[in-house]
Amino acid sequence: MEIERKYKIETPPDNYKSYPFHIIEQAYLCIRPVVRIRKQDDEYYLTYKSKGLLSREEYNLPLTKEAYDHLLPKADGIILTKKRYRIPLSSSENTGLTIELDVFSGTYEGLILAEVEFPTEEAALSFTPPDWFGQDVTFTGEYQNSRLSQGIIPGQ
Repeated sequence: MEIERKYKIETPPDNYKSYPFHIIEQAYLCIRPVVRIRKQDDEYYLTYKSKGLLSREEYNLPLTKEAYDHLLPKADGIILTKKRYRIPLSSSENTGLTIELDVFSGTYEGLILAEVEFPTEEAALSFTPPDWFGQDVTFTGEYQNSRLSQGIIPGQ
């Protein structure tokens, strides 16, 4: 089960580039249900996600590079590219949580989103984000990666 909140970021913290990051490329074979392939650094995955906004089922299966390369041309829409910085949350009420700060390149150059995953829906709903977080877009679905891959510009 994936339980996460998502926020649009206008101005990330000055030091975000000092944190560890992953280089991600992902594409969608299907968006209802979501079936995604992802290259993260030198690892490859096939992911299934059920419907939902705050919480949904998620299953990750490993792929080989050859399988990923075979599936990539079959993807619908835009191939998303981004750097994902992993920033630990340090406040006492958020101990153990990590911000995944996605800085997009390519088609969505300039878009920055932050996701935080939680152990329970209660924890997600009671979360107080850092001051630098912008609009909470968790419940709109506008910024779901599967939607972005279809070229649907948020707010339009």
